[in-house]
Amino acid sequence: MESFALQVFSPLMALHIFMRISYIVIILLFSSALSITQTISPTEYQVKAAFLYNFAKFVEWSPETFSDTTTPIVIGILGEDPFEADLDTIVKDKNINGREFVVRRFQALKELEQCHILFISSSEQKDMPKILRRLRNSGMLTVSEVEHFAHIGGMINLVVEENKVRFEINVEAAEREGLKISSQLLKLARIVSEKENN
Repeated sequence: MESFALQVFSPLMALHIFMRISYIVIILLFSSALSITQTISPTEYQVKAAFLYNFAKFVEWSPETFSDTTTPIVIGILGEDPFEADLDTIVKDKNINGREFVVRRFQALKELEQCHILFISSSEQKDMPKILRRLRNSGMLTVSEVEHFAHIGGMINLVVEENKVRFEINVEAAEREGLKISSQLLKLARIVSEKENN
């Protein structure tokens, strides 16, 4: 009779394997558009928060944007915060090239301070043209989930299609602000322009 080797894992080892698998799942959130309706799955805004974090890995800001090599990457939220604690949880203890993350929230445009990534909430939809004018020459990567955001001068728009989070990128808008978006990120995106909205 053929014999089989049985590998027995200790509870600690099993926990370690589970944690590694969980970490890999989070990393893979960005490598493909993920379904948000699976039986066990992150919420829509957990996925979108993961996207915000990962965008920082694929965008290059101009050198003068950071005062030194340890200046944190600031993610701002303008308007109502749909992420609650999810965004804070995802960026906690994370760093990119030695830069940690700071999350700041602004209820109104007049409160806005310098950020590197600015998520503009759908609560600000009616003021979007005014906000985008205000952000000219700011060097911020602008992200939203408002319909046609990337067509009216925003840089990245998060959209839900067939229960999956995808994103559109307006490359021209990013280049106007001196931002360079990695070709790796562009391959995953739908590229749009303001001309398409005319």
